[in-house]
Amino acid sequence: MIYNDILSAKKEGRKLLAVLLDPDKIDMNVLDALILKINASPATHVFVGGSIVQATIIDELIERLKHKTTLPIVLFPGNPSQISNRADAILFLTLLSGRNPDYLIEHQVNAVPILKQTKLEIISTGYILIESGTQTAVQRVSKTEPLARENSDYVLQTAQAGEFIGIKLIYLEAGSGAQWAVPLEMISKVSQNISVPVIVGGGIRSKKAIDQAYQCGADMVVIGTAFENDSDFFNF
Repeated sequence: MIYNDILSAKKEGRKLLAVLLDPDKIDMNVLDALILKINASPATHVFVGGSIVQATIIDELIERLKHKTTLPIVLFPGNPSQISNRADAILFLTLLSGRNPDYLIEHQVNAVPILKQTKLEIISTGYILIESGTQTAVQRVSKTEPLARENSDYVLQTAQAGEFIGIKLIYLEAGSGAQWAVPLEMISKVSQNISVPVIVGGGIRSKKAIDQAYQCGADMVVIGTAFENDSDFFNF
């Protein structure tokens, strides 16, 4: 089970790394080369999804990933239309930082009949969007405001509320195209005061930034565009 492995990694201090692939941004003509790059990296998981995803290639994308990598494939969906039975698991997201009912419960309710027809491992995940210096796709699509970078106490309260509700993972997200990553002090405060694993993503553009997030308590870091575009990402 993927979630049990994440828990084991947290207990053992084994840090995890996910590469996020957005179907709307993937060039299928160079996918095989990208998969080779993923396999040569320290990645432990592949996430598939995005805020919008207008492309209809999710099933094909996952099938090709399955043929070329043994890494677990985890859906990171913006809405129920992005669910694919070909993946191994799904982050069942609740946008804890927003107050739009569609992203707190409505999309989740609509996803249930689809998920019941799959064998996906369902991992309840509290998604917290953090101010990042620019308007991200998550902000535009969900019509919610990110939480302030300067208010780590409120972000912690939000994460703790998610844990009290029964959320299994907390995902601190600066968003795709973020100008600034999640503040290190915020990662530290949250990770030290909740018991569930912490995922951090958005605006992470170097190995140094990954290591800093780990040092501050992130159990998993998610990278995307910067990794795809930089052939030397893990060489500095």
